[in-house]
Amino acid sequence: MLSKKTKYGLKAVIYIAKRPRLVPVLISEISANECIPKKFLEAILLDLKKFGILGSKKGKGGGYYLLKEPKDITAATLIRVLDGPIAMLPCVSLNFYEKCDDCPHEEQCSLNHFLAQVRDNTLNLLQQKTLHDLASL
Repeated sequence: MLSKKTKYGLKAVIYIAKRPRLVPVLISEISANECIPKKFLEAILLDLKKFGILGSKKGKGGGYYLLKEPKDITAATLIRVLDGPIAMLPCVSLNFYEKCDDCPHEEQCSLNHFLAQVRDNTLNLLQQKTLHDLASL
C-alpha cells in the first residue's frame, strides 16, 4: 500500500507535469486543487527537490517546477524517492537489500523467491510508466 506521502507526492508531480515545463506552480494551488494538506505538501516537495526531481523559485511568480521532462521520470523513481524500497521484504530489494534475521537459508526460501517475482513484475510496470503517461490519463 502506498503511504500518504507517496500518494500526495505523486498527485503533486502529476499536477505540476500538466503545467508548462519550467513555469513554477504555487504550493497553495497544488494543495487546494489536489486536496493535500499544505504543510505536508511543503515537506514532500522539498524531498522531491532534494532528489533532483523538482526545482523551485522564490518570490513573486515562484513555486515548484519539473527539472526534467515528464517522459524521463519513471513511476519507479518517484516511488523510491518518496517511499524507499519497492520490494515487500528487504531480502528481495534491489536497492535497499538486507538479509532477514529469521531466514538462515535465503536461497531456499519460498517466500523470498515468490516476492522476488512480485518485485520484478511490479518494477517492470513502474519503470515503463512515466510521469508523462500518468499526467496524460
